[in-house]
Amino acid sequence: MDTLARLGDEYFRLHFAADPFEAGVFGVPGYDAEVPDPSRAAAARLAGELARVAAELATVDRDALAPEDRISHAILSRLLRDQQQRLRDGATEVAVTASIAGPFAQVVASVPAATGSNEAYLARLEKLGGFFDRHVERYRQAAADGRFPTELGVRQAVAQIDAYLATPITRDPLLRPDGQDARATEIINSGVRPALTRFRTALAEHLLPVGRDGERVGLCHVPGGAEAYRTLVGAYTTTELGPEEIHQIGLDLVAELRAEFAERGGRTLGISDVDEVLGRLREDPGLRFGAAQEIVDTVTGALRRAEEAAPDWFDTYDIAPCVVREMDPAEAENSVLGYYVAPAADGSRPGTHVVNTYRPDLRARFEYEVLAFHESVPGHHLQVAVAQSRDDLPRFRRFAFFDAHGEGWGLYTERLSDEMGLYTSDLSRLGMVSFDAWRACRLVVDTGMHHLGWSRERAIAYMRGNTALSETNIANEVDRYIAMPGQALAYMIGRLRIRQLRDRAQAVLGPAFDIRAFHHEVLAHGPLPLDTLEELVSTPV
Repeated sequence: MDTLARLGDEYFRLHFAADPFEAGVFGVPGYDAEVPDPSRAAAARLAGELARVAAELATVDRDALAPEDRISHAILSRLLRDQQQRLRDGATEVAVTASIAGPFAQVVASVPAATGSNEAYLARLEKLGGFFDRHVERYRQAAADGRFPTELGVRQAVAQIDAYLATPITRDPLLRPDGQDARATEIINSGVRPALTRFRTALAEHLLPVGRDGERVGLCHVPGGAEAYRTLVGAYTTTELGPEEIHQIGLDLVAELRAEFAERGGRTLGISDVDEVLGRLREDPGLRFGAAQEIVDTVTGALRRAEEAAPDWFDTYDIAPCVVREMDPAEAENSVLGYYVAPAADGSRPGTHVVNTYRPDLRARFEYEVLAFHESVPGHHLQVAVAQSRDDLPRFRRFAFFDAHGEGWGLYTERLSDEMGLYTSDLSRLGMVSFDAWRACRLVVDTGMHHLGWSRERAIAYMRGNTALSETNIANEVDRYIAMPGQALAYMIGRLRIRQLRDRAQAVLGPAFDIRAFHHEVLAHGPLPLDTLEELVSTPV
Protein backbone atom coordinates (compact mmCIF):
# COMPACT_ATOMS: atom_id res chain seq x y z
CA MET A 1 0.00 0.00 0.00
CA ASP A 2 1.44 3.40 -0.95
CA THR A 3 1.78 6.21 1.57
CA LEU A 4 -1.27 8.19 0.45
CA ALA A 5 -3.56 5.15 0.58
CA ARG A 6 -2.22 4.14 4.00
CA LEU A 7 -2.72 7.63 5.43
CA GLY A 8 -6.22 7.78 4.00
CA ASP A 9 -7.07 4.51 5.75
CA GLU A 10 -5.56 5.77 9.00
CA TYR A 11 -7.70 8.89 8.86
CA PHE A 12 -10.79 6.82 8.07
CA ARG A 13 -10.26 4.62 11.13
CA LEU A 14 -9.44 7.52 13.43
CA HIS A 15 -12.43 9.56 12.31
CA PHE A 16 -15.09 6.89 12.69
CA ALA A 17 -13.59 5.43 15.86
CA ALA A 18 -14.00 8.92 17.34
CA ASP A 19 -17.57 9.26 16.05
CA PRO A 20 -19.25 5.86 15.77
CA PHE A 21 -22.65 7.54 15.48
CA GLU A 22 -21.56 9.18 12.24
CA ALA A 23 -20.33 5.80 11.04
CA GLY A 24 -23.90 4.57 11.50
CA VAL A 25 -25.32 7.54 9.61
CA PHE A 26 -23.09 6.72 6.64
CA GLY A 27 -23.67 3.00 6.88
CA VAL A 28 -20.04 2.18 7.70
CA PRO A 29 -19.91 -1.22 9.44
CA GLY A 30 -17.83 -2.14 12.45
CA TYR A 31 -18.71 0.64 14.89
CA ASP A 32 -22.20 -0.28 16.06
CA ALA A 33 -21.04 -1.35 19.52
CA GLU A 34 -19.31 1.96 20.25
CA VAL A 35 -20.21 5.48 21.37
CA PRO A 36 -18.23 8.72 21.00
CA ASP A 37 -16.03 10.01 23.81
CA PRO A 38 -16.93 13.71 24.15
CA SER A 39 -14.22 14.47 26.75
CA ARG A 40 -11.51 17.07 26.34
CA ALA A 41 -8.88 14.36 26.81
CA ALA A 42 -10.27 12.36 23.89
CA ALA A 43 -10.34 15.48 21.71
CA ALA A 44 -6.70 16.20 22.54
CA ARG A 45 -5.67 12.61 21.73
CA LEU A 46 -7.47 12.67 18.41
CA ALA A 47 -5.99 16.06 17.48
CA GLY A 48 -2.53 14.64 18.16
CA GLU A 49 -3.15 11.59 15.98
CA LEU A 50 -4.49 13.73 13.16
CA ALA A 51 -1.47 16.03 13.39
CA ARG A 52 0.80 13.00 13.01
CA VAL A 53 -1.05 11.88 9.88
CA ALA A 54 -1.01 15.42 8.48
CA ALA A 55 2.74 15.74 9.02
CA GLU A 56 3.42 12.56 7.05
CA LEU A 57 0.95 13.58 4.32
CA ALA A 58 2.88 16.83 3.89
CA THR A 59 5.90 14.77 2.76
CA VAL A 60 3.93 13.35 -0.19
CA ASP A 61 4.49 15.33 -3.41
CA ARG A 62 1.00 16.02 -4.73
CA ASP A 63 2.27 17.13 -8.14
CA ALA A 64 3.86 13.72 -8.70
CA LEU A 65 0.58 11.86 -8.16
CA ALA A 66 -1.91 10.58 -10.72
CA PRO A 67 -4.94 12.89 -11.25
CA GLU A 68 -7.38 10.98 -8.99
CA ASP A 69 -4.71 10.68 -6.29
CA ARG A 70 -4.15 14.43 -6.43
CA ILE A 71 -7.82 14.84 -5.59
CA SER A 72 -7.43 12.39 -2.70
CA HIS A 73 -4.43 14.33 -1.41
CA ALA A 74 -6.31 17.64 -1.49
CA ILE A 75 -9.35 16.17 0.23
CA LEU A 76 -7.34 14.44 2.96
CA SER A 77 -5.31 17.60 3.62
CA ARG A 78 -8.48 19.62 4.05
CA LEU A 79 -10.14 17.05 6.33
CA LEU A 80 -7.09 16.83 8.57
CA ARG A 81 -6.62 20.60 8.84
CA ASP A 82 -10.25 21.44 9.53
CA GLN A 83 -10.82 18.64 12.03
CA GLN A 84 -7.72 19.47 14.06
CA GLN A 85 -8.73 23.11 14.33
CA ARG A 86 -12.31 22.30 15.31
CA LEU A 87 -11.08 19.93 18.01
CA ARG A 88 -8.84 22.66 19.41
CA ASP A 89 -11.59 25.29 19.36
CA GLY A 90 -14.07 23.01 21.15
CA ALA A 91 -17.22 24.93 20.18
CA THR A 92 -19.38 21.86 20.84
CA GLU A 93 -18.77 22.13 24.58
CA VAL A 94 -21.07 25.16 24.78
CA ALA A 95 -23.72 23.68 22.46
CA VAL A 96 -26.28 22.41 24.97
CA THR A 97 -29.37 21.96 22.82
CA ALA A 98 -32.47 19.89 22.12
CA SER A 99 -31.85 20.15 18.37
CA ILE A 100 -30.32 17.51 16.12
CA ALA A 101 -26.90 18.75 17.25
CA GLY A 102 -27.52 17.67 20.85
CA PRO A 103 -26.26 14.39 22.32
CA PHE A 104 -29.72 13.05 23.14
CA ALA A 105 -31.04 13.64 19.61
CA GLN A 106 -27.90 12.01 18.20
CA VAL A 107 -28.47 8.94 20.35
CA VAL A 108 -32.15 8.63 19.42
CA ALA A 109 -31.34 8.96 15.72
CA SER A 110 -28.35 6.58 15.81
CA VAL A 111 -28.76 3.79 18.33
CA PRO A 112 -31.91 1.87 17.31
CA ALA A 113 -31.23 2.42 13.58
CA ALA A 114 -27.76 0.80 13.67
CA THR A 115 -27.52 -2.22 11.37
CA GLY A 116 -25.11 -4.28 13.48
CA SER A 117 -25.85 -7.40 15.46
CA ASN A 118 -28.04 -7.45 18.53
CA GLU A 119 -24.91 -8.00 20.63
CA ALA A 120 -23.40 -4.79 19.23
CA TYR A 121 -26.65 -2.92 19.88
CA LEU A 122 -26.71 -4.09 23.50
CA ALA A 123 -23.03 -3.22 23.95
CA ARG A 124 -23.72 0.31 22.71
CA LEU A 125 -26.69 0.68 25.06
CA GLU A 126 -24.46 -0.29 27.97
CA LYS A 127 -22.01 2.49 27.08
CA LEU A 128 -24.59 5.27 26.84
CA GLY A 129 -24.48 6.00 30.57
CA GLY A 130 -20.79 6.88 30.35
CA PHE A 131 -21.43 8.87 27.18
CA PHE A 132 -23.88 11.19 28.96
CA ASP A 133 -21.73 11.38 32.10
CA ARG A 134 -18.72 12.51 30.05
CA HIS A 135 -20.84 15.19 28.42
CA VAL A 136 -21.68 16.50 31.88
CA GLU A 137 -17.99 16.60 32.76
CA ARG A 138 -17.17 18.48 29.55
CA TYR A 139 -19.92 21.03 30.09
CA ARG A 140 -18.74 21.65 33.64
CA GLN A 141 -15.14 22.11 32.51
CA ALA A 142 -16.27 24.61 29.92
CA ALA A 143 -18.33 26.51 32.49
CA ALA A 144 -15.33 26.62 34.84
CA ASP A 145 -13.48 28.40 32.03
CA GLY A 146 -16.30 30.92 31.60
CA ARG A 147 -17.62 29.17 28.48
CA PHE A 148 -21.36 28.92 29.05
CA PRO A 149 -24.19 27.44 26.96
CA THR A 150 -27.34 29.42 26.22
CA GLU A 151 -30.07 29.47 28.84
CA LEU A 152 -32.73 28.59 26.27
CA GLY A 153 -30.72 25.65 24.93
CA VAL A 154 -30.38 24.25 28.44
CA ARG A 155 -34.10 24.70 29.13
CA GLN A 156 -35.04 22.94 25.92
CA ALA A 157 -32.65 20.08 26.59
CA VAL A 158 -34.09 19.62 30.08
CA ALA A 159 -37.64 19.57 28.69
CA GLN A 160 -36.61 17.07 26.03
CA ILE A 161 -35.15 14.69 28.61
CA ASP A 162 -38.18 15.12 30.87
CA ALA A 163 -40.42 14.09 27.97
CA TYR A 164 -38.23 11.06 27.31
CA LEU A 165 -38.17 9.97 30.96
CA ALA A 166 -41.96 10.24 31.07
CA THR A 167 -42.29 7.86 28.10
CA PRO A 168 -43.27 4.30 29.11
CA ILE A 169 -40.41 1.88 28.66
CA THR A 170 -42.48 -0.13 26.19
CA ARG A 171 -42.40 2.88 23.85
CA ASP A 172 -38.81 3.91 24.53
CA PRO A 173 -37.27 5.27 21.28
CA LEU A 174 -33.99 3.50 22.07
CA LEU A 175 -35.63 0.10 21.68
CA ARG A 176 -35.26 -1.36 18.24
CA PRO A 177 -38.47 -1.17 16.20
CA ASP A 178 -38.44 -4.89 15.31
CA GLY A 179 -39.57 -5.99 18.76
CA GLN A 180 -38.96 -5.69 22.48
CA ASP A 181 -35.77 -7.12 23.91
CA ALA A 182 -35.70 -7.98 27.62
CA ARG A 183 -31.97 -7.31 27.95
CA ALA A 184 -32.25 -3.96 26.13
CA THR A 185 -35.16 -2.96 28.37
CA GLU A 186 -33.11 -3.85 31.45
CA ILE A 187 -30.10 -1.81 30.28
CA ILE A 188 -32.27 1.20 29.51
CA ASN A 189 -34.00 0.99 32.89
CA SER A 190 -30.87 0.39 34.95
CA GLY A 191 -28.27 2.36 33.01
CA VAL A 192 -29.50 4.77 30.36
CA ARG A 193 -32.41 6.39 32.16
CA PRO A 194 -30.48 6.92 35.43
CA ALA A 195 -27.63 8.49 33.42
CA LEU A 196 -30.09 10.81 31.69
CA THR A 197 -31.54 11.72 35.07
CA ARG A 198 -28.02 12.70 36.20
CA PHE A 199 -27.54 14.57 32.92
CA ARG A 200 -30.81 16.43 33.40
CA THR A 201 -29.94 17.34 37.00
CA ALA A 202 -26.56 18.73 35.97
CA LEU A 203 -28.13 20.83 33.25
CA ALA A 204 -30.86 22.22 35.49
CA GLU A 205 -28.79 22.81 38.63
CA HIS A 206 -25.35 23.74 37.31
CA LEU A 207 -25.71 25.12 33.78
CA LEU A 208 -29.11 26.79 33.70
CA PRO A 209 -28.18 29.42 36.33
CA VAL A 210 -25.14 30.52 34.30
CA GLY A 211 -26.65 30.18 30.82
CA ARG A 212 -26.27 33.04 28.36
CA ASP A 213 -29.50 34.96 27.81
CA GLY A 214 -31.20 35.61 24.48
CA GLU A 215 -29.19 38.77 23.90
CA ARG A 216 -25.89 36.81 23.92
CA VAL A 217 -26.52 33.65 21.95
CA GLY A 218 -23.59 33.95 19.51
CA LEU A 219 -20.12 32.44 19.79
CA CYS A 220 -18.70 35.95 19.87
CA HIS A 221 -19.93 36.10 23.48
CA VAL A 222 -17.85 33.05 24.50
CA PRO A 223 -14.12 33.28 25.34
CA GLY A 224 -12.25 32.26 22.20
CA GLY A 225 -15.52 32.17 20.29
CA ALA A 226 -14.73 34.77 17.64
CA GLU A 227 -11.69 32.83 16.45
CA ALA A 228 -13.60 29.55 16.65
CA TYR A 229 -16.37 30.97 14.48
CA ARG A 230 -13.97 32.02 11.74
CA THR A 231 -12.56 28.48 11.77
CA LEU A 232 -16.05 27.01 11.50
CA VAL A 233 -16.96 29.33 8.63
CA GLY A 234 -13.91 28.14 6.70
CA ALA A 235 -14.51 24.48 7.53
CA TYR A 236 -18.19 24.46 6.63
CA THR A 237 -17.95 26.54 3.45
CA THR A 238 -14.48 25.30 2.32
CA THR A 239 -13.84 28.82 1.03
CA GLU A 240 -11.79 31.83 2.09
CA LEU A 241 -14.92 33.92 2.58
CA GLY A 242 -15.10 35.76 5.90
CA PRO A 243 -18.21 36.42 8.02
CA GLU A 244 -18.56 40.01 6.82
CA GLU A 245 -18.52 39.04 3.14
CA ILE A 246 -20.98 36.20 3.69
CA HIS A 247 -23.31 38.50 5.61
CA GLN A 248 -23.42 40.91 2.64
CA ILE A 249 -23.98 38.08 0.14
CA GLY A 250 -26.99 37.09 2.22
CA LEU A 251 -28.42 40.61 2.33
CA ASP A 252 -28.13 40.93 -1.44
CA LEU A 253 -29.78 37.56 -2.08
CA VAL A 254 -32.67 38.30 0.27
CA ALA A 255 -33.38 41.50 -1.66
CA GLU A 256 -33.44 39.57 -4.97
CA LEU A 257 -35.74 36.92 -3.54
CA ARG A 258 -38.20 39.49 -2.21
CA ALA A 259 -38.66 40.59 -5.81
CA GLU A 260 -39.34 36.99 -6.84
CA PHE A 261 -41.86 36.61 -4.00
CA ALA A 262 -43.72 39.63 -5.35
CA GLU A 263 -43.80 38.26 -8.90
CA ARG A 264 -44.80 34.70 -8.02
CA GLY A 265 -47.19 35.85 -5.31
CA GLY A 266 -49.05 37.97 -7.82
CA ARG A 267 -49.32 35.06 -10.23
CA THR A 268 -50.30 32.41 -7.66
CA LEU A 269 -52.14 34.23 -4.88
CA GLY A 270 -53.18 37.47 -6.55
CA ILE A 271 -51.00 39.37 -4.05
CA SER A 272 -47.85 41.30 -4.95
CA ASP A 273 -47.00 42.90 -1.61
CA VAL A 274 -44.20 40.74 -0.19
CA ASP A 275 -45.25 41.03 3.44
CA GLU A 276 -48.80 40.02 2.49
CA VAL A 277 -47.52 37.07 0.44
CA LEU A 278 -45.42 35.85 3.33
CA GLY A 279 -48.26 36.37 5.79
CA ARG A 280 -50.67 34.39 3.63
CA LEU A 281 -48.24 31.52 3.19
CA ARG A 282 -47.49 31.43 6.89
CA GLU A 283 -50.94 31.95 8.38
CA ASP A 284 -53.57 30.56 6.02
CA PRO A 285 -54.89 27.37 7.67
CA GLY A 286 -56.06 26.15 4.28
CA LEU A 287 -52.42 25.72 3.29
CA ARG A 288 -51.71 23.31 6.16
CA PHE A 289 -51.86 19.53 6.27
CA GLY A 290 -54.76 17.76 7.90
CA ALA A 291 -53.01 14.53 8.85
CA ALA A 292 -49.55 13.04 9.14
CA GLN A 293 -50.26 10.56 6.34
CA GLU A 294 -50.79 13.45 3.91
CA ILE A 295 -47.23 14.60 4.62
CA VAL A 296 -45.88 11.10 4.04
CA ASP A 297 -47.85 10.77 0.80
CA THR A 298 -46.61 14.14 -0.46
CA VAL A 299 -42.91 13.42 0.06
CA THR A 300 -43.23 9.85 -1.22
CA GLY A 301 -44.95 11.02 -4.38
CA ALA A 302 -42.27 13.66 -4.97
CA LEU A 303 -39.54 11.06 -4.54
CA ARG A 304 -41.12 8.69 -7.06
CA ARG A 305 -41.60 11.46 -9.68
CA ALA A 306 -37.97 12.44 -9.30
CA GLU A 307 -36.81 8.85 -9.73
CA GLU A 308 -38.80 8.57 -12.97
CA ALA A 309 -37.36 11.81 -14.38
CA ALA A 310 -33.74 11.21 -13.32
CA PRO A 311 -32.47 9.42 -16.49
CA ASP A 312 -32.88 12.61 -18.54
CA TRP A 313 -30.68 14.59 -16.16
CA PHE A 314 -28.22 12.09 -14.68
CA ASP A 315 -26.16 9.11 -15.69
CA THR A 316 -27.57 5.72 -14.76
CA TYR A 317 -26.13 4.54 -11.45
CA ASP A 318 -26.50 1.25 -9.61
CA ILE A 319 -27.36 2.64 -6.18
CA ALA A 320 -29.35 1.75 -3.06
CA PRO A 321 -33.09 2.54 -2.96
CA CYS A 322 -34.58 5.40 -0.95
CA VAL A 323 -37.59 5.19 1.41
CA VAL A 324 -39.58 7.60 3.56
CA ARG A 325 -39.94 7.22 7.35
CA GLU A 326 -41.73 9.35 9.95
CA MET A 327 -39.58 10.94 12.66
CA ASP A 328 -39.91 9.51 16.16
CA PRO A 329 -42.18 11.69 18.33
CA ALA A 330 -39.49 11.93 21.04
CA GLU A 331 -37.28 13.75 18.55
CA ALA A 332 -39.82 15.56 16.40
CA GLU A 333 -41.15 18.38 18.58
CA ASN A 334 -37.90 20.38 18.60
CA SER A 335 -36.48 19.07 15.36
CA VAL A 336 -36.21 20.18 11.73
CA LEU A 337 -38.70 19.47 8.93
CA GLY A 338 -36.76 16.40 7.88
CA TYR A 339 -33.34 14.93 7.21
CA TYR A 340 -31.62 12.16 5.31
CA VAL A 341 -29.98 8.97 6.62
CA ALA A 342 -27.58 7.25 4.22
CA PRO A 343 -27.99 3.62 3.20
CA ALA A 344 -25.83 1.01 4.89
CA ALA A 345 -22.67 0.33 2.94
CA ASP A 346 -23.41 -3.42 2.94
CA GLY A 347 -26.85 -2.91 1.38
CA SER A 348 -28.74 -3.98 4.52
CA ARG A 349 -30.51 -0.61 4.91
CA PRO A 350 -31.88 1.73 2.21
CA GLY A 351 -31.36 5.44 2.18
CA THR A 352 -34.07 7.13 4.25
CA HIS A 353 -35.79 10.49 4.12
CA VAL A 354 -36.89 10.99 7.75
CA VAL A 355 -39.81 13.43 7.76
CA ASN A 356 -41.24 15.38 10.67
CA THR A 357 -45.01 14.86 10.89
CA TYR A 358 -45.47 16.33 14.40
CA ARG A 359 -48.53 18.64 14.50
CA PRO A 360 -49.46 18.42 10.79
CA ASP A 361 -51.88 21.31 11.30
CA LEU A 362 -48.84 23.55 11.75
CA ARG A 363 -46.99 22.28 8.66
CA ALA A 364 -47.32 23.99 5.30
CA ARG A 365 -48.27 21.95 2.24
CA PHE A 366 -46.02 23.98 -0.05
CA GLU A 367 -42.84 23.11 1.89
CA TYR A 368 -42.77 19.35 1.58
CA GLU A 369 -42.23 18.78 -2.15
CA VAL A 370 -39.12 20.95 -2.14
CA LEU A 371 -38.01 19.24 1.08
CA ALA A 372 -38.34 15.83 -0.57
CA PHE A 373 -36.25 16.83 -3.58
CA HIS A 374 -33.54 18.20 -1.30
CA GLU A 375 -33.35 15.20 1.03
CA SER A 376 -33.96 12.30 -1.37
CA VAL A 377 -33.79 12.44 -5.17
CA PRO A 378 -32.24 14.32 -6.89
CA GLY A 379 -30.69 15.65 -3.67
CA HIS A 380 -28.89 13.93 -0.84
CA HIS A 381 -29.86 10.35 -1.60
CA LEU A 382 -28.61 10.47 -5.16
CA GLN A 383 -25.45 12.24 -4.05
CA VAL A 384 -24.58 9.97 -1.12
CA ALA A 385 -25.60 6.71 -2.77
CA VAL A 386 -23.54 7.51 -5.89
CA ALA A 387 -20.49 8.21 -3.71
CA GLN A 388 -21.01 4.94 -1.84
CA SER A 389 -21.17 3.05 -5.14
CA ARG A 390 -17.66 4.17 -6.12
CA ASP A 391 -15.78 1.15 -4.83
CA ASP A 392 -12.66 2.36 -6.63
CA LEU A 393 -12.37 5.46 -4.42
CA PRO A 394 -10.61 5.39 -1.05
CA ARG A 395 -13.01 4.79 1.83
CA PHE A 396 -12.29 8.15 3.42
CA ARG A 397 -13.58 9.83 0.26
CA ARG A 398 -16.67 7.71 -0.21
CA PHE A 399 -17.83 8.31 3.37
CA ALA A 400 -16.68 11.87 3.97
CA PHE A 401 -19.04 14.83 4.00
CA PHE A 402 -18.25 18.41 3.10
CA ASP A 403 -21.25 20.50 4.02
CA ALA A 404 -20.80 23.07 1.26
CA HIS A 405 -20.65 20.36 -1.41
CA GLY A 406 -23.30 18.13 0.17
CA GLU A 407 -25.79 20.75 1.31
CA GLY A 408 -24.96 22.98 -1.63
CA TRP A 409 -25.96 20.12 -3.92
CA GLY A 410 -29.18 19.57 -1.97
CA LEU A 411 -30.10 23.24 -2.36
CA TYR A 412 -29.05 23.29 -6.03
CA THR A 413 -31.46 20.44 -6.73
CA GLU A 414 -34.42 22.41 -5.35
CA ARG A 415 -34.26 24.77 -8.35
CA LEU A 416 -33.10 21.96 -10.64
CA SER A 417 -36.31 20.08 -9.77
CA ASP A 418 -38.28 22.97 -11.27
CA GLU A 419 -36.24 22.63 -14.47
CA MET A 420 -37.08 18.91 -14.37
CA GLY A 421 -40.82 19.68 -14.13
CA LEU A 422 -41.26 17.95 -10.77
CA TYR A 423 -43.35 20.49 -8.84
CA THR A 424 -47.08 19.91 -9.00
CA SER A 425 -48.26 23.52 -8.57
CA ASP A 426 -47.25 27.18 -8.55
CA LEU A 427 -47.90 27.08 -4.81
CA SER A 428 -45.18 24.45 -4.40
CA ARG A 429 -42.89 26.66 -6.48
CA LEU A 430 -43.53 29.44 -3.98
CA GLY A 431 -42.30 26.93 -1.39
CA MET A 432 -39.14 26.61 -3.48
CA VAL A 433 -38.65 30.38 -3.34
CA SER A 434 -39.32 30.39 0.39
CA PHE A 435 -36.71 27.70 0.89
CA ASP A 436 -34.24 29.76 -1.13
CA ALA A 437 -35.03 32.78 1.04
CA TRP A 438 -34.65 30.61 4.14
CA ARG A 439 -31.10 29.63 3.13
CA ALA A 440 -30.24 33.18 2.09
CA CYS A 441 -31.44 34.39 5.50
CA ARG A 442 -29.11 31.87 7.10
CA LEU A 443 -26.14 33.78 5.70
CA VAL A 444 -27.44 36.90 7.41
CA VAL A 445 -28.59 35.56 10.78
CA ASP A 446 -25.80 33.02 11.41
CA THR A 447 -23.12 35.64 10.86
CA GLY A 448 -25.38 38.16 12.58
CA MET A 449 -25.55 36.18 15.82
CA HIS A 450 -22.09 34.63 15.94
CA HIS A 451 -20.01 37.46 14.45
CA LEU A 452 -22.01 40.66 14.87
CA GLY A 453 -23.63 39.79 18.20
CA TRP A 454 -27.30 39.75 17.17
CA SER A 455 -29.86 38.58 19.71
CA ARG A 456 -31.98 35.48 19.15
CA GLU A 457 -35.09 37.64 18.76
CA ARG A 458 -33.44 39.80 16.11
CA ALA A 459 -32.53 36.67 14.13
CA ILE A 460 -36.09 35.34 14.44
CA ALA A 461 -37.54 38.70 13.37
CA TYR A 462 -35.31 38.84 10.30
CA MET A 463 -36.38 35.38 9.18
CA ARG A 464 -40.03 36.15 9.91
CA GLY A 465 -39.79 39.20 7.68
CA ASN A 466 -38.17 37.43 4.74
CA THR A 467 -39.41 33.82 4.59
CA ALA A 468 -42.72 31.99 4.70
CA LEU A 469 -41.53 29.54 7.34
CA SER A 470 -43.89 29.02 10.25
CA GLU A 471 -43.14 30.56 13.62
CA THR A 472 -42.35 27.09 14.98
CA ASN A 473 -39.91 26.30 12.20
CA ILE A 474 -38.21 29.68 12.44
CA ALA A 475 -37.61 29.26 16.17
CA ASN A 476 -36.31 25.70 15.71
CA GLU A 477 -34.03 26.82 12.88
CA VAL A 478 -32.56 29.76 14.78
CA ASP A 479 -31.92 27.50 17.76
CA ARG A 480 -30.14 25.09 15.44
CA TYR A 481 -27.88 27.88 14.14
CA ILE A 482 -27.08 28.84 17.72
CA ALA A 483 -26.09 25.25 18.51
CA MET A 484 -24.20 24.62 15.23
CA PRO A 485 -22.36 27.86 14.39
CA GLY A 486 -21.39 28.17 10.73
CA GLN A 487 -23.02 24.97 9.47
CA ALA A 488 -26.05 26.75 8.02
CA LEU A 489 -23.80 28.89 5.80
CA ALA A 490 -22.80 25.86 3.74
CA TYR A 491 -26.11 25.48 1.90
CA MET A 492 -26.28 28.72 -0.04
CA ILE A 493 -22.53 29.20 -0.41
CA GLY A 494 -22.31 25.69 -1.91
CA ARG A 495 -25.35 26.20 -4.15
CA LEU A 496 -23.98 29.48 -5.50
CA ARG A 497 -20.63 27.88 -6.35
CA ILE A 498 -22.18 24.85 -8.08
CA ARG A 499 -24.43 27.10 -10.16
CA GLN A 500 -21.49 29.38 -11.02
CA LEU A 501 -19.51 26.37 -12.24
CA ARG A 502 -22.46 25.19 -14.34
CA ASP A 503 -22.93 28.63 -15.90
CA ARG A 504 -19.22 28.86 -16.65
CA ALA A 505 -19.18 25.42 -18.29
CA GLN A 506 -22.22 26.31 -20.40
CA ALA A 507 -20.59 29.55 -21.52
CA VAL A 508 -17.38 27.77 -22.53
CA LEU A 509 -18.95 24.71 -24.18
CA GLY A 510 -22.00 26.28 -25.74
CA PRO A 511 -24.14 23.70 -27.59
CA ALA A 512 -21.70 20.95 -26.56
CA PHE A 513 -22.62 21.39 -22.89
CA ASP A 514 -24.17 18.19 -21.48
CA ILE A 515 -26.12 18.57 -18.22
CA ARG A 516 -25.79 14.86 -17.46
CA ALA A 517 -22.00 15.06 -17.85
CA PHE A 518 -21.82 18.15 -15.63
CA HIS A 519 -23.86 16.50 -12.89
CA HIS A 520 -21.65 13.41 -13.15
CA GLU A 521 -18.53 15.49 -12.50
CA VAL A 522 -20.15 17.09 -9.44
CA LEU A 523 -21.34 13.76 -7.99
CA ALA A 524 -19.12 10.93 -9.15
CA HIS A 525 -15.92 11.86 -7.32
CA GLY A 526 -17.53 11.68 -3.90
CA PRO A 527 -17.69 14.57 -1.40
CA LEU A 528 -15.38 17.46 -2.28
CA PRO A 529 -14.22 20.79 -0.87
CA LEU A 530 -15.46 23.59 -3.11
CA ASP A 531 -11.98 24.58 -4.26
CA THR A 532 -11.28 20.99 -5.31
CA LEU A 533 -14.66 20.81 -7.07
CA GLU A 534 -13.84 23.98 -9.00
CA GLU A 535 -10.49 22.58 -10.06
CA LEU A 536 -12.10 19.31 -11.11
CA VAL A 537 -14.92 20.84 -13.15
CA SER A 538 -12.47 23.20 -14.87
CA THR A 539 -10.08 20.37 -15.76
CA PRO A 540 -12.00 17.04 -15.60
CA VAL A 541 -10.03 13.91 -14.67
